[in-house]
Amino acid sequence: MAEQLRLMAVHAHPDDESSKGAATMAKYVAEGVDVLVATCTGGERGSVLNPKLDRPEVWENITELRRAEMERAREILGVRQAWLGFVDSGLPEGDPLPPLPEGCFGLQDVAAAARPLVALIREVKPHVILTYDENGGYPHPDHVMTHKISLAAFDAAGDPEQHPDLGEPWQPLKLYYHMWPKARMLALHDAMLAAGLESPFADQMERFKDMPDNAHRITTRVPCADYFPTRDDALRAHATQVDPDGFWFRCPMEIQQRAWPTEDYQLARSLVDAPAQEDDLFLGIRQAVCA
Repeated sequence: MAEQLRLMAVHAHPDDESSKGAATMAKYVAEGVDVLVATCTGGERGSVLNPKLDRPEVWENITELRRAEMERAREILGVRQAWLGFVDSGLPEGDPLPPLPEGCFGLQDVAAAARPLVALIREVKPHVILTYDENGGYPHPDHVMTHKISLAAFDAAGDPEQHPDLGEPWQPLKLYYHMWPKARMLALHDAMLAAGLESPFADQMERFKDMPDNAHRITTRVPCADYFPTRDDALRAHATQVDPDGFWFRCPMEIQQRAWPTEDYQLARSLVDAPAQEDDLFLGIRQAVCA
């Protein structure tokens, strides 16, 4: 009997799983892959970004609300989910930046902070891991730390000499970084204008054009446009974090699906042969696992 393929996505906060790679996860779930989201923190220091919910009682119960939102999003995506138990660092603002709060995720020792992820990898036995690049996707301290512990755990989980108290070794075969190419925003902007519509990205075009382009790092484009509606439903489940009438949802679905029908990744580590360009995170693994 063929072994079930398994995917683990490591994210910093509840809601990150729905804004980064959610359609990819929903696609693989529909194909029978076991998908688990590992959430590093509870999002305790997150802001209330939906103006309709910007009320004192929401701020007072943000931790409980974000856990409930995560459960709703998990159900929509069809994934499993585990909390790693770290405390949100918050996004420092100001010049100079203030110090991070004592005990937060961003201040943890990397090797020590990787331990719960090593234990989870050895328990779940994923073939593929998704995480952020060295910049965290954006420079939030929790995103950068998520990158660091993901790399450390990828190596440590398969090493019998590391953390022998955390279960039998398991070596994942591939590790990917989420990529957010500026070309995607430019393509959506152009597609909106071509359709005679006002682009929600118009005010940001100059900023986008000045951003460095990471398109050259993309190795893997996963076709998952059919699951963009599921992605958006999961994102809306994080009601404190996303305005349902806001920026994220102003580009019509059919334009998104036509202009940029993939979610994009960089293959950062691989223990199997993989071509320079892929359309499947499990390329090179299916043959060995599902034979």
